[in-house]
Amino acid sequence: MGNSLATKTTLPPLQTVAHCDTAKFMGTWFVIGVKPTMLETTCSNAVERYTLLDRPATAGGGQDHDVDIDFTYNKNEPISSPLKSLPQKGWVQGDDRSDSGEWRVSPFWPIKMPYPIIELDGRDYQYVVVGYPSRQYCWIMSRRPAMERSTYDMLIERLATRHQYDLEGLREVPQVWTKEERERRGLSKEELPDKYLSSKQAESCST
Repeated sequence: MGNSLATKTTLPPLQTVAHCDTAKFMGTWFVIGVKPTMLETTCSNAVERYTLLDRPATAGGGQDHDVDIDFTYNKNEPISSPLKSLPQKGWVQGDDRSDSGEWRVSPFWPIKMPYPIIELDGRDYQYVVVGYPSRQYCWIMSRRPAMERSTYDMLIERLATRHQYDLEGLREVPQVWTKEERERRGLSKEELPDKYLSSKQAESCST
């Protein structure tokens, strides 16, 4: 996710998912759709990689956060435009950091932004939607760089009806990958199987 700061809203609080297994959430997510921050208005091949840290429950020692987030993307068109990176830190909120849909994320000190997980494939963790209290931003992500159109449409419908989102400004993020680009970005075949590789541009959501 990009840098976003505005949080004030008259809308009701977002409802997070009842359960989110932190360990199961870890790994690679491809950004399929976004109500963008200023960094994401033209981005493509956006990828977020989550790593759970072994932070002690007691104060002192170890890491000062729960999750490392590696956010990388092309500034404009896929592959050929400049590659950008925004490392971030995540804190899992609540009494049980192993199971929570409420997080905080920081792109830089001292900012800690809300990171509510509002939709999640609770069985296989194949898709997720992260919201923002003001509804100015959201992130629709998938374990693969393509998402079934029916799934994408279902998620944006839920954004509007369940979470009171205005969908104006929502954009699909181009995801176009070649073998060379997969290697350059350090992705494995398990994270990005050969079936998703292409030598020409394709839609982010399959028809």
